[in-house]
Amino acid sequence: MDYILLMIGFVLLIKGADFFVDGSSSVAKILKVPTIIIGLTVVAFGTSMPEFSVSVTAAMKGSNDLAVSNVLGSNIFNLLVVLGCCALLNPVQAQSSLLKREFPFSIFVTVILLFLNADFSVDKVRRGNEQFVLGRMGGILFLILFGIFLYATVKTALKARAEDEGSAEREEYALLPPAKSAAYIVIGLAGIVFGGDLVVDSACQIAETFGLSQTFIGLTIVALGTSLPELVTSMVAAGKGENDLAVGNVVGSNIFNILLILGASATITPIALEVTAVYDTLILIGASLAVYVSAIGGHKIDRREGAMFLLAYLAFFVYVLIR
Repeated sequence: MDYILLMIGFVLLIKGADFFVDGSSSVAKILKVPTIIIGLTVVAFGTSMPEFSVSVTAAMKGSNDLAVSNVLGSNIFNLLVVLGCCALLNPVQAQSSLLKREFPFSIFVTVILLFLNADFSVDKVRRGNEQFVLGRMGGILFLILFGIFLYATVKTALKARAEDEGSAEREEYALLPPAKSAAYIVIGLAGIVFGGDLVVDSACQIAETFGLSQTFIGLTIVALGTSLPELVTSMVAAGKGENDLAVGNVVGSNIFNILLILGASATITPIALEVTAVYDTLILIGASLAVYVSAIGGHKIDRREGAMFLLAYLAFFVYVLIR
């Protein structure tokens, strides 16, 4: 029964995020909010809503390991599996502006997360039997950084839009009637909230049944489920030959996951961590650097590198399973 509830939760999360994006985008268009702002805010937040719901729900229920491992697992999955699959379809192009700003920033915030997770103590990490805490001050810092990032991104986008009015309007969203838009938002949020609750409860029950840790479930099953919107979005773009969007989608989602989701979760309840969370953050930094180096070489990730990313994720999965 727990497996059925887990699947129902994932369906509610994904469809809920889809409804939320459609409804919010339509309302924004009715209010004449520029399309580029919709893409940077509503759509980006919508694709991260499954992770947000699961992690915040887990934090409120005291399942803190699940909150952190969901974000770390989702980010690693996005980098290695989402980009790996896209590169196998077509070499993934990366815009130079993304490689200069957003991608280095995503690595920067992951390094900050490493220091916070490790309590700024190499000795504690080396001993390996200590408790670590991602506290409220760290959460507030992430939320502040998220606000700064969002402001800078929107400001840059508006400047680019003013310079090239035509190109900024190529992305179109369906315009729904106001009542239908409001209904989509309400239904979407309800699906996200109830879906997140089902995923957290059923995942914890499955972990207890098999004697698995919440960390393992969060890094694998829950991370995969909540990353489906990013995977679907990027794979569709790659199939259409527009896979230059894939890197931006992954990088943006990873920044949202760390700054907004962990920021909100830690602000609600300080998150107690095991040393494995520090190791997983190190793995995330390594994956980020590997993808960045691949992307910056000729501004693309080719099929061979995509296959290597998928093998790297398989190795990570086996490592998490046996540790």
